[in-house]
Amino acid sequence: MALPYSSEAILDWTVQDTKFYLKKEGVSDSALHALCDVNLVDGKCLLVLNETDFQTEPISKLTLKDRKCLYVFCKLIQRENQHTLVELGVSEQPLYSQHKYSKVDSDYGGDSERISPDVSEDGRPLYPPEKSKALLALMYVVAVTWITAFVMVIVHDRVPDMQRYPPLPDIFLDNVPLIPWAFDMCEVTGTILFTMWLILLLFHKHRFILMRRFFALSGTVFLLRCVTMLITSLSVPGAHLQCHPRFYTTKGHSLFADLARRLSQAFIIWRGAGLSIRGVKTCGDYMFSGHTVALTMLNFFITEYTPRHIYYLHTLSWMLNMFGIFFILAAHEHYSIDVFVAFYITSRLFLYYHTLSNNQALMQRDSTRTKVWFPLFSYFESHVDGIVPNEYETPNEIAANLIEFVKDLYLDFVRKVVKIVRPSRSHVDRASFDSNRNKREANLKINPDHLTSNLNKDASTSSDIKHRKNHPKETNSSISENVKGEISNICLPNNSKDK
Repeated sequence: MALPYSSEAILDWTVQDTKFYLKKEGVSDSALHALCDVNLVDGKCLLVLNETDFQTEPISKLTLKDRKCLYVFCKLIQRENQHTLVELGVSEQPLYSQHKYSKVDSDYGGDSERISPDVSEDGRPLYPPEKSKALLALMYVVAVTWITAFVMVIVHDRVPDMQRYPPLPDIFLDNVPLIPWAFDMCEVTGTILFTMWLILLLFHKHRFILMRRFFALSGTVFLLRCVTMLITSLSVPGAHLQCHPRFYTTKGHSLFADLARRLSQAFIIWRGAGLSIRGVKTCGDYMFSGHTVALTMLNFFITEYTPRHIYYLHTLSWMLNMFGIFFILAAHEHYSIDVFVAFYITSRLFLYYHTLSNNQALMQRDSTRTKVWFPLFSYFESHVDGIVPNEYETPNEIAANLIEFVKDLYLDFVRKVVKIVRPSRSHVDRASFDSNRNKREANLKINPDHLTSNLNKDASTSSDIKHRKNHPKETNSSISENVKGEISNICLPNNSKDK
């Protein structure tokens, strides 16, 4: 039995809310009166009830049935809200240690290093975005898609001859007629799921963790698909598919020219995302179905990172996934085994990854073994504490975060530019200062009389200044006489001046 209530909702329960939910659990009216009407038990009080409270009044006065119902309900909500109990400081067994690393004895021999995720000072779990890891995961999936496109070119050139190797027997394909437009509809359903996933990423608070997991899992599954496509070439599943291998000749062409042609074809596949609605036509990439991988991965991520009470969205997601798989088979583009293996591998890998990431105790048992067998998981999930909550942001918060992100990028760019410019400017200023000093020293060595005259001028100037300070009246009178003389020279005409 799982409660549909979040920890925040339980903390916000009023006395009447608590009374309502306890009544749904089978608590009698007399017990509800004693708990809620008399003692005013609300959601927070109900969440922190312990064994001592059950041994004292008023709970000890209740009937056995009421005490058992109340006890089971309290244990249930406490189990579902362990993090809240840690935040309130009433949890006797916290889910994680405050120490990041600790040495323990392993059952498999030797010492093992346990890893505990970071927590805040108040015990609240942290979910750092770690954008650099998300960028690394994006680079990983881009590299894998390039490898996949190149392998698809290779397997297309190795496709078996349709005349010599007819389609293999298949239960579904032998009993379902061909629907020509079904494969396009499969890609339309995939586009709808991808749009839903982009909208979810836009509003989810922990979008970078979601992107990191999506890129890591998708890249790993498609990398495995490259191996299965390459090692075995199945015959074409339908006679309607006109698949013929391309033959490359080396006469007059170098191996680099053939490689360049293959890379150009791989780029066409990569640019079109392998979709037939974008003009991509490939053959030989059957084991296992890449379209099924994409549909299943999108479906599982959408249902995992949306609230459980939005069951209409989950139903729509599963319907799109199942109809997409049906359209693949109805178009006779893949064998049934291709679709089944793709769905099984994708779903199992998704569930295993999230089981480990949601239960850190499984990861802490033997971190060395985790790093060896699950290197991507060990690196990407090292700082994630438990289940990622489905928290969302409003459009205003998204806009504010985007502005803050752009501002941080601009400030980082300015800091880098300043770090680059400052050393060069200081070097230039130092060089100009040294050159000017050298010039002055050279002038002094060449013309010492000029230095003596300058010193005499400086001495006379300083003596005049001292004299003016000591005899201000004489200084003022001399200044006034000079001013009068200048005025008379300006105002009087030349003839009067000659007279």
